[in-house]
Amino acid sequence: MDSTLRYLGMRTGDLDGKPYAEFWNPTIAPLPEHVRQALALGAIAGSLLPPLSAAVEEIEAGSGAVDTGFCVMRSGEAHVAVRTDMPGVTPAMFDWWMGWHGDEPQKYKLWHPQAHVHVAWDSAVAGGVRGRGRFIGRVSYVDEYIGSTRDRLAIAFVPPATLGFDESLLSDPEMATAVCARAGFADRPLDFAYLVHYVVRTDTGSEMRSRFWMGGSNVAARRGGKLGTAAVKALQRVRGPDATLAEALVVHCSQEMSHLASFLPALHAALGDQ
Repeated sequence: MDSTLRYLGMRTGDLDGKPYAEFWNPTIAPLPEHVRQALALGAIAGSLLPPLSAAVEEIEAGSGAVDTGFCVMRSGEAHVAVRTDMPGVTPAMFDWWMGWHGDEPQKYKLWHPQAHVHVAWDSAVAGGVRGRGRFIGRVSYVDEYIGSTRDRLAIAFVPPATLGFDESLLSDPEMATAVCARAGFADRPLDFAYLVHYVVRTDTGSEMRSRFWMGGSNVAARRGGKLGTAAVKALQRVRGPDATLAEALVVHCSQEMSHLASFLPALHAALGDQ
C-alpha cells in the first residue's frame, strides 16, 4: 500500500459512512494508578516475571508475583506484564473485537488513536465463522508506535494450547479467553516475541492479564523464511530489547486496553452481530 495512506489519526472523510464513527475518541485517559506505580519502580528482578514455559499456570490462576512491570535479562530477553481492569467487558466481547477490527485501519485506530497507524489481514475468513475462529490461524500486519518508534509487525495468532494453556478453562467464552500470538517483523522473516492476553470474567466486567516475551531465545526464523540457523543464533546474541522499550510497551498496552474498554461494550451492543 502507498505509504502516504499510513498515518496517525483520522483525516477528513476517513469516517464517512462508517457505522462505528461515533466511537472515535482521540483522547487517551491517564494511566491507572497501579501502572504508574509499576513504572516508578523501574525494571524488576527477572525471576519475578518468568519465561513463557514457566508462566502459563500463574497467568491462568492470576497468581503471579507481579501483575504489572518489566524486566530485562543479560540474555537479551525482556519480559513485560500488564494488568488491565475492563469494566463492562466480557471475554467474548474481546474475542469479537479481535476478529472484527483487523480489516480496516480506521477500526484499528479506534483502539489506540495516538499509536495505531495501519492494519491488514493476510487472508480472508469464511463467512459464518465467529469468536476465536475469526483470528486464530490468521496473521495481522500492523503499523504502530511503541513509544516513539514506529514498527511494522506481523502478528500470527495461534491456538492457546500451542503456548501451553489449558483450553478446557476457555470452553465458555463468556467466562475466559486467551489471545495468543507469535510476533515478528512484517518485512523480514524473523519472529522475536510471544504475546498473551488472558481475559477472565469478574464481578464488574473482566480482568486482562497481558504478557510479552521478547528477544533472546524468543528470536527465530519464521516458518518458511530463508534465515539459516547460524544467522538466527547470531541474532539471538545481539543486544535485545532494552528497558526503554520494555517500559514503553507497558505504557502502550495499558493505554490501548484501557481505551478499548472505554467503548467496547457500547460498540459490541451496536455492531456485535457483524
